[in-house]
Amino acid sequence: MSAPEAESVGARLFVALQYLLPQHFLSQLVHRVTRSRVRMVKNALIENFVVNYHPDMREAEQPDPLQYETFNAFFTRALRAGARPVNPDPAALVSPVDGSVSQVGRLDGSWLVQAKGHAYSVESLLAGDASWAAMFQGGAFATLYLAPFNYHRVHMPLAGSLRAAWYVPGQLFSVNAATAASVPGLFARNERVVCVFGDGPLMFAMVLVGALFVGSIATVWHGEVTPRSPRRRAELPPEATHASLTLAKGAEMGRFNMGSTVILLLPPQLS
Repeated sequence: MSAPEAESVGARLFVALQYLLPQHFLSQLVHRVTRSRVRMVKNALIENFVVNYHPDMREAEQPDPLQYETFNAFFTRALRAGARPVNPDPAALVSPVDGSVSQVGRLDGSWLVQAKGHAYSVESLLAGDASWAAMFQGGAFATLYLAPFNYHRVHMPLAGSLRAAWYVPGQLFSVNAATAASVPGLFARNERVVCVFGDGPLMFAMVLVGALFVGSIATVWHGEVTPRSPRRRAELPPEATHASLTLAKGAEMGRFNMGSTVILLLPPQLS
């Protein structure tokens, strides 16, 4: 068997295994372990991560990995000031995350491309009031994948005010390329947090998609949204208790405690 064939077989086995794994249980276990303050535990996790993934700590506010109090604090580390200059042009769209663009394009009506041979609808992704989905028909989208070594905070691609947010329960499949190519409707099946923003009359949305071992998604307004019990759809009221509802372009709006995917939705007027 050639190396490419062996890799393909391994990918198929990995995808098949995910249907059998207790996804939420494993993610909750990772959630607990990555917050351990036991020095031996957290240092071992951090050192192993650095050796395997080589994160660029020169960009971090605290460049010494072992100075973080937990693995999760290290994983969600802040960047030093000026590490990500933001284009000041109000018409310029900036990426909300570090990561790679796995898919980008215009919506075919209300359909987004997931991977070759797979598509899913805005309605299924948002799993909310149909009027929200209707705003993005004929617009554009970008699917942004965060690798483990990436910076894991999520920022505003444009200035805007939070108009609505909600939690959608679901599975926790991996979101890597092999799984995206094999699991139909992956991003509409996984657990996620939807945030809709308005900049005047124009709306845009960001969907923070959970994944295997990504048992925690947080926003600056609601704190840690997942893991959640019971796992059922829930509105997340737009309240300015912890942060202003109106954020400038480039401002932090949330984070992944472990990595995943952000889907940016733009209406026809902005695409």
